Amino acid sequence: MLTQKLGDAGKKIHSARSRNDQVLVDLKLFLRSEIEKLTGAVKLLFDLLIEQSNKYKTDLLPGYTHLQLAMPSSFGLWFGAYAESLVDDLITLQAAFEIVNKNPLGSAAGYGSSFPINRTLTTQLLGFEELNYNVVYAQMGRGKTERIVASAMANIAATLSKLSMDACLFLNQNFGFISFPDELTTGSSIMPHKKNPDVFELIRSHCNRIQALPNEIMLMTTNLPSGYQRDLQLLKEHIIPAFENLRACIEMAGLMLSNIEVKTDLLEDEKYQFLFSVEEVNKLVLEGMPFRDAYKKIGREIEQGHFNYSTSINHTHEGSIGNLCNEQISAMMDKVLQRFNFDKVNHALEQLLH
Repeated sequence: MLTQKLGDAGKKIHSARSRNDQVLVDLKLFLRSEIEKLTGAVKLLFDLLIEQSNKYKTDLLPGYTHLQLAMPSSFGLWFGAYAESLVDDLITLQAAFEIVNKNPLGSAAGYGSSFPINRTLTTQLLGFEELNYNVVYAQMGRGKTERIVASAMANIAATLSKLSMDACLFLNQNFGFISFPDELTTGSSIMPHKKNPDVFELIRSHCNRIQALPNEIMLMTTNLPSGYQRDLQLLKEHIIPAFENLRACIEMAGLMLSNIEVKTDLLEDEKYQFLFSVEEVNKLVLEGMPFRDAYKKIGREIEQGHFNYSTSINHTHEGSIGNLCNEQISAMMDKVLQRFNFDKVNHALEQLLH
């Protein structure tokens, strides 16, 4: 088509380049763009989680270890925990972005070109931060780059999957901590009382599949020698749709959490009394009793059925119920976002296209 349109100029398309490095650079450009869109979606969910954490910071929630009642928590802590988890997830995505943002163009079929090309110029024109300097390694990066990006995506998916599992449990009638409008849950074909958390169940399943993506890519590229192999073509079928699926999961989670209804005064129920056992132990310790003695004293009171407690909580240390540190968590997120430097990439592409 180029030859028909341009004559001899169209016949020069392979001069100093190959399908290999052209596909490689297209993959890098695609991954770079998708990472930017994914980062934006994560930031929106992060902002919502921080907002909800601040809104419900005084509403207490049972905390569990081994799925047994453990200690008092709060909805503020619960929302904020997933916000901070996304910060760490974006750190790994930013590291993946640094690997993606290197230019393989000019490596040709994987062994360079005898033409005196200027690879630094194409790096600047396409907005890449660096070159993949070694032409053999530029080709070896195919598959490796996708695996690294998939690992970062899997981290985000793991956060969403755990959040979804919590939401499914908390909606269960035996927990009854949260609820959602009828239009965001589904019923049963025969049980009229049901309000199923289908959205969170689907997020959980999609995200668990995304967590398998790095392993799929690793197995498809295991034991490949250096140089291009056709096996690498199949990776696109796995990684390309994963971006859209993960973003959809993030958006669905945002929709659900925007409409969540939180039950207040949960811990006033006597069935949660033993959540406060550590609080009572600590009160005795603050009065001067050794911890082991205080532990045994409260334990005996529980066994003998005369455990007395207060639902008043006074935690002030960093990151606790009374001091969520959401401002510091938001500052960490801003710091990570600045390291992506999407503006530089987009400015270079704008200049190139105009």
